[in-house]
Amino acid sequence: MRVRSGRTVRDLRRENRTAVLQRLYFDGPLSRFSLGPATGLSSGSISNVVAELVTDGLVEEAGSVESAGGRPRTLLRVSPTSGYMIGVDVGETRIRIEVFDLTLTELARVERPLETAGPRRVDRYEVAVVVRHLREGITEVLHRAGIAPERLLGVGIGVPGIVARTEDGAVVHGQTIGWDAVPLERMLRDSHLLPETVPYYIDNGAKTLGQAEMWFGAGRGARNAVVVLFGSGVGACVVSEDTRTGRAIEWGHLTVRVRGRRCRCGAQGCLEAYAGAEALLERWAEAGGRPPADTDEETALTAMLAAAYPAPGPDGTPDADTTALAVLEETAEYLGAGFSDLINLFQPERILVGGWAGLQLGTRFLDSVRSYATSYALSYPAANVRIDLGTFGPDAVTVGAGILPLADFFARGGHGTEPEREEPLPAWRTTLQERAAH
Repeated sequence: MRVRSGRTVRDLRRENRTAVLQRLYFDGPLSRFSLGPATGLSSGSISNVVAELVTDGLVEEAGSVESAGGRPRTLLRVSPTSGYMIGVDVGETRIRIEVFDLTLTELARVERPLETAGPRRVDRYEVAVVVRHLREGITEVLHRAGIAPERLLGVGIGVPGIVARTEDGAVVHGQTIGWDAVPLERMLRDSHLLPETVPYYIDNGAKTLGQAEMWFGAGRGARNAVVVLFGSGVGACVVSEDTRTGRAIEWGHLTVRVRGRRCRCGAQGCLEAYAGAEALLERWAEAGGRPPADTDEETALTAMLAAAYPAPGPDGTPDADTTALAVLEETAEYLGAGFSDLINLFQPERILVGGWAGLQLGTRFLDSVRSYATSYALSYPAANVRIDLGTFGPDAVTVGAGILPLADFFARGGHGTEPEREEPLPAWRTTLQERAAH
């Protein structure tokens, strides 16, 4: 194993534990014999690491498999009950809270509808109300699942807007919902909801969606991808070899039309002003359509799609709402233009479409979006990208949020807190191990 200057025996042990845990998590159950080639560790290192992980309760036996001419080999897997995570989606219409075991099996969930403080659907959310929903929802899912708060590895929270890291914790700048430098992490800490040892991981909702798709969904195996989130608004997460955990970008506020429609952010001509679900329904109404009144956006968008793409009538000919169809076809072109910018800027292998609105829209006109995207993009990167729907449904953001504490837990080798550092490896041992790596 390659050793860099300044690393310690404890660093090496942690990295070995991380390697074994990740292989068992993604590819398990595996035997000790199979773990060697899968991790690149020696049989002695595998035996030591597995013994530690079994003692810590993180790994357990999962049956056996016959070996070629020898004794059956014991299979190992990550223990599902060795830790728990909470994932939260602070959406633009509701808050969804789920608690998972270590294998991301959902154990309980609650949902809280969001009310706005202004006359428009997404004018402003009262921060105190959102924090109250979070406190009550987290308490409820823990109670339903029968889990003590001390057993949590952490709480991951996906939010709309830009998340800044400060000495005061995560601060949210959600311009489209009226959040100006909201110290969300400190507010949750001050509520004394959970023990101080339980960390909060707050990030943009598009990034948590990207985490879910890249770990378990349509992005798995890709080195470079963009995962886009369509809901009331529009966002994206870029994953590359330099940013394996992903980076949220405010793609929805890229200008697609100079002096165009007014966006929720206050600017004109943003992609979100044409392609977000809220704007899409507004454009339908402005064009003379009749969106259903007094209903939520998801129901209204379903009605719009049904109007534009109706089932055939008695004579076998569908009676489509031409106004809804025209708005949707124009939206496909705007989205295609927006996708072309992603293709030209990041040259991804894949673009994956997620979010509740994205999944509804994508099933109807993803082919049109692909066609426009490739026509607007440069030919070489356009020829090397695949545009598909994500594989996760409405739970994608909460699953991805739950991955945030899980990923950190793995990075620490399965330790709940960062272990104390030891003295660096002796120079002679470092040199020998470096030579052995070559």
